[in-house]
Amino acid sequence: MKAKEIGSRGIWFPTDGMESEKAIEFVKEIESLGYSTLWIPETTGRDPFAHIAMLLENTTEIVFATGIANIYHRHPGSMRQAASTLAEQSKGRFILGLGVSHEPLVSGLRQLEYLKPIEAMRAYLEQMNMSPYSSKPPEKQPICLLAALGPRMLELSAELADGAHPYWTNPEHTQQARKIIGDEKLLCVEQKVVITTNQEIAYGAAKESLRIYANLPNYRNNWKRLGFTDEDIDEPSSQFIDTFVAWGSLEKIEDRISSHYDAGADHVCLQPILLEGSYADPHLQAFSSLVSKT
Repeated sequence: MKAKEIGSRGIWFPTDGMESEKAIEFVKEIESLGYSTLWIPETTGRDPFAHIAMLLENTTEIVFATGIANIYHRHPGSMRQAASTLAEQSKGRFILGLGVSHEPLVSGLRQLEYLKPIEAMRAYLEQMNMSPYSSKPPEKQPICLLAALGPRMLELSAELADGAHPYWTNPEHTQQARKIIGDEKLLCVEQKVVITTNQEIAYGAAKESLRIYANLPNYRNNWKRLGFTDEDIDEPSSQFIDTFVAWGSLEKIEDRISSHYDAGADHVCLQPILLEGSYADPHLQAFSSLVSKT
């Protein structure tokens, strides 16, 4: 699956807060709006592979991606089995996104040993690629993308994977990432969006979204590499919010999305930040003006 087949624009959104039937309706709405891909995260909710299998059965065109499957949750062989199965059964409508998560979530929440990220991911990919798979293989192996932020993980995404899926970043980082991974690899970036022209409301929604990420080391370290301080992150400055969250008029938001493409992104997945804070009612019709079928 090449960049053209993935499509240029998708939605990144968790469905854990929805009943299964509601999740199916939600995905059908995304597909009907013309978004090419739905990115589904993995934290402590549903198993994303089992959930995606259900969603694939109820859709016809949209691609599904794990954004991002935690390598500490599955043996490399099991990961290959799940990805290959979904790719074969869906005729290629599946992308495998992998990440090392964060130490507080792995060693703290899960009580597992958190290893050095680069070494852990390298070993995992090598073991996954060597794992046997004796069932009918997919026509094409599923795209494998890494949740890469820093230079070394981006280099690894170019060496042993098909590209990168940066999260909580900006066009400046997109430009840096493209330079590191080269022109031949996929670069699929996430962009948070608040559709409102009210600065107070936009900032409030952005701060609420940031709250669960601010103390996760991999994100925090990346923001610092991009020039922000602990103070900018802990008490989010207007510059910090404006750098990482697209808000305002549709034209202003579209300009931010275009900046990612100009910086080298193949695909931008939009994450709606909900003003009412509810995961059950994403109001995706507001995103119909931002869809691109190219």
